[in-house]
Amino acid sequence: MKVVHTDQAPAAIGPYSQAIEVNGYIFTSGQIALTAEGEFLGGDIQQQTHQVFANLKAVLEEAGTSLDKVIKATVFMSDMDEFVAMNEVYGEHFGEHKPARSAVEVARLPKDAKVEIEVIAQK
Repeated sequence: MKVVHTDQAPAAIGPYSQAIEVNGYIFTSGQIALTAEGEFLGGDIQQQTHQVFANLKAVLEEAGTSLDKVIKATVFMSDMDEFVAMNEVYGEHFGEHKPARSAVEVARLPKDAKVEIEVIAQK
C-alpha cells in the first residue's frame, strides 16, 4: 500500500489519508467542498460539487491517474432533492466517461456539506 498526499487538495482532518494506492488502484477518501487551504466553501450544491471535483482531480493527479480512469464513484448527499443539480455538474466533469456510481442521501455530512464524493480509479 502507498499513501497518496497532495498539497493541492485539503489535508486529511482525521486519522485517514487523501487516498491509498493498492495493486494499481487508487481509493480516494470522500471529498467535500474544502479548499486546499482547508476553508469550507459552502454555497449551493453545484458550487460544492465543482470544488469536490477539483479536490478529486488533484488527488488523482498526484496518484498518477485522472477522472477518465475512475471505475466507481460514490456520492453522498444531504438532500436527494438536489440530485439533478449535483448530477449536472457531475456530468460536466466526467464528460463521456460514465463510471459505475452509487448515490445516497445521508442524515449529515462533515461541515454540514451538501455533497461528498469518493472514487476508485485505475492507475
